[in-house]
Formats: sequence, C-alpha cells, structure tokens
Amino acid sequence: MHNLNYETMSRVKLIYLYVSKIFPMVKYELAGWKNLAEKLPDARLSKQATESIRAKAFHCQGGSIYALYPGVNQEATVQFIVAYQTMSDYLDNLVDSLEVQDEKAFSQLHIAMQEALNPLAVPSDYYKYYPYREDGGYLVQLVKTCQQCIMKLPSYNIVQEERLELAKLYACLQTYKHLAYEERESKMLNWIKPYLADDSEITVWEFAAASGSTLGVFCLYAIAFDPQLSVEQSMKTKQAYFPWICGLHILMDYFIDLREDRETNQLNFVAYYDHTEMIYERLQLFVSNSLIQANKLDYPEFHTIVVQGLLAMYLSDEKGDDREIRSISKQLLKDSGWGVNLLYGLCRLLRKGKAL
Repeated sequence: MHNLNYETMSRVKLIYLYVSKIFPMVKYELAGWKNLAEKLPDARLSKQATESIRAKAFHCQGGSIYALYPGVNQEATVQFIVAYQTMSDYLDNLVDSLEVQDEKAFSQLHIAMQEALNPLAVPSDYYKYYPYREDGGYLVQLVKTCQQCIMKLPSYNIVQEERLELAKLYACLQTYKHLAYEERESKMLNWIKPYLADDSEITVWEFAAASGSTLGVFCLYAIAFDPQLSVEQSMKTKQAYFPWICGLHILMDYFIDLREDRETNQLNFVAYYDHTEMIYERLQLFVSNSLIQANKLDYPEFHTIVVQGLLAMYLSDEKGDDREIRSISKQLLKDSGWGVNLLYGLCRLLRKGKAL
C-alpha cells in the first residue's frame, strides 16, 4: 500500500513517479494482453484486438494515473485499469471497424463492460448477435481479470451502484453512436433526453461526451481501497466526475479530433457547437467546474492534477495545433495557469521521447 502526500509533493515528482514506475507496469500488462490478442482464432477479431492495443495504449497510460491515488495497491489498480480500458478499446474497434451496424449486437457486446464491474456476474454470451465470435475466450478473460481485481477491494460494494450506472451510460453511448449515419443522432437524442431536466447546465451532446469516459469508473475503483469509505463519498465522487471531469476528458478528445472526424464522417460532439467562441466558452466551463468539483473531494490536490493533466495531455498533442483550433488551444493554455503549463511542457517532452 502506498500513501503519497499531495500537499507537499510537486507535480514534477508526481509525473516522475508516474512515468518511471507506473508506465512500465502498464507496458507489462499490455504486453500480456497483446500476446493473447495475437492468438485469437478469428483473424478479424485478432486484428481489431491487436490494433486497439497498438493505437490506444495511451488510454491505459492516462487512466493509470489512479494507481497514484493515496492508499491504493498500485499493481492491482494498474491491472484493473489496463484490463478494463483494453476491453473498452477492443469493443470500440468491434463496433467501429468491421462494417457491422447492428444495435442488438453492439448492446450485447457491451454487457461485458457492466459484468466486468460485478464480481458475482457469470459472463454472458457477448458475441451472441455479432457475426464474428471466435476470440478464444479473450473478452471473457478481460472481464474475469477485472472481476478478480474488484474482489480485492475492501469497499467495492459501496461504489457498486455508482460504477454500474457509469458503465451502463458508456454501453448505451457506444451502442447508439456507432449506428448508421441516418439513425444514430435520433437514437442518441431519445436515449439522453430523459436524463436531462429543462434547466440542465449541460447539453445533450455534452452528456453524451461525459458518458464516453472511463475515468469515473477508475476513480471509484481507487477510492474503494478505503475500508472506511462511505456511500456519501462514493456519490460525491460520481457527481464530481459525471458530468464535469468525464465530460472535460472526452470533449478535449473530440476537440483535437475535429478535422479528422469531419473528414471521415465520424460523430463529433464538439462539432455541435455553433462557432469557435462557443467551443472555447463550453470547454472553459467544463474546466472551471471540474476544478470546483475536484476541490470538494478527498485529496483535492490529486483530482486537480488529473484535471490539469487532461488539459496538458490533449493540448500537447500535435492535433491541438491544427489551424482550425489553434487559437482555442492557446487561449485554454493561457487561462489555465502555471500548473497546466508546467504539465504541458512535461507532456511535450514525453511525446518527443515517445513515452506518451
């Protein structure tokens, strides 16, 4: 068990620990899954599994910041985050890349995301409606790994309800978002509208964005190492992450992918903003609300670094320099203060050295 005092610990030291200690653990876990992915009996599934690990390893790296949350078991946390995120990225490829557009099939596949969070669940037939299914038990193994990690948590039952809620939202988003172009938008609106009151602070597309983040699930996993955790702490954590911190995570992801998604006809939630000023205003709202929420949680300094790290990580991507969004990127950095700018500089160095 590791305890870190974030009040006295500098961001630089945290990043040093993150890169020198946590990244190698992530790399080790990913190598194990990649080895399995290469052996899947169906060549199409094997290609999607290996490709999702190759192209999206940074998702696991980013999520593994929670292995530095005070009081967690670092090895178990990295193992859980890598398995859950690898499953998420693999399923994302399955609903996005194999010319399948079947709502029933997508929904059934994503039951895995929910069952992975329930250690008592017996794995379902995830490929029941999907045209390809011979994965040699790969998806079930990802689910079982997550279940075993959750079994070790002293307070897993306290966070169970909040976590499953987030997993269900994620599953719905992935099911509707990848349907045929002509039906995906109306399906998503019908799904989201009942969740939002007329006076909601966020739009339907911002709700959709927040649903697409796994950070809330990772944070709830980390806090469940506390044997004294209360239901109230669990609820507060979920409210801080959903919609604000989770929303910021995915909106930043879509923000840097604006041009790419338009050229490939992909759904992009940032593209729903009417003009550039609005993009900036809404992103800024998510930044400030995320920081306010971070301060309401235990170890506020940790959650603040997570929020600042999201900005630094996405804005340091070369896509953030695209001429269409460059001015917003610069303004966000300018407004974010020294903490984000320091992390931004570190992320640029890590990218240069191919560590990120």
